[in-house]
Amino acid sequence: MGIFRPHSHDSADSVDSALESSAEGIRALKISLVVLLLTAVAQAVVVWFTGSVALLADTVHNFSDAMTAVPLWIAFLLGRRAASRRYTYGYDRAEDLAGVFIVAMIALSAVLAGYESIRRLLDPQPITNVGVVIAAGLIGAAGNELVALYRIRIGRRIGSAALVADGLHARTDGFTSLAVVLGAVGVLAGFPLADPIVGLGITVAILLVLKNAARDVYRRLMDAVEPEVLDTAEATIRATPGVLDVERLRVRWTGHRIRAEAAVTVDPHLSVTAGHDIAVDVHHRLLHDVPKLVDATVHVSPASTHGDPHHALAHHNGA
Repeated sequence: MGIFRPHSHDSADSVDSALESSAEGIRALKISLVVLLLTAVAQAVVVWFTGSVALLADTVHNFSDAMTAVPLWIAFLLGRRAASRRYTYGYDRAEDLAGVFIVAMIALSAVLAGYESIRRLLDPQPITNVGVVIAAGLIGAAGNELVALYRIRIGRRIGSAALVADGLHARTDGFTSLAVVLGAVGVLAGFPLADPIVGLGITVAILLVLKNAARDVYRRLMDAVEPEVLDTAEATIRATPGVLDVERLRVRWTGHRIRAEAAVTVDPHLSVTAGHDIAVDVHHRLLHDVPKLVDATVHVSPASTHGDPHHALAHHNGA
């Protein structure tokens, strides 16, 4: 996938890189939050002079949804905290939890857009100062789409499903603003029902965005990983001198970082030191070859033709 890029193979550098990516995510949230607030302020000024109820609803929506960046911002800050004896893997999962909140906000946007569209279809409302409303709606659509593109690009670069979801959330807000514009154009064309009809179309578009965002966040919460990441890790392990086979390989995302667990077999006649050296080499190569990887646990087993070397654990594994 295009969200990955090479990084240093040194474990300390991997941690530094993860911290840098968190800082980059926070910077993206700061910049996009300012853009969204300026967009909403510009719309609010137009509302003040026109009294447009439709635009007022869109402006309030943009103000409130800009604030969804705050929980994700907090999650990025939490993710930079060191692991503790209670949270031994650290706080990376806070980012995935923020993603759930963002998905919920996208769902709420769909519900509100659908409700308003049906209400206006049953009880049409006149739109005044149509030209100004169109201009303000275009400001909202443009501001949200710029933020969406920026958040999605940074989210993919650092591997943050939550930040990508927040970018998609901004895009749904842009759709809402666009609905205001298209509805106003319909009024100018002599078709007042264009406003609620367009709103229903926008609701469908938001639901499609919701589907993609929910899928990505769900996969992160369920420890799903892109197949190509697993392929890269397995190829790296098999190419390591001294590794005879890969018994087990597990890879998962926690926030925008990847962690791996691998079990390999080696020559049973090797010394403990030699086996350890192979494990270190595997770890080293994985950090080098698997982007976003910050840690890997490597278990070494002797290759055996005389039964399973892990037979004592068989009854714990359901065998």
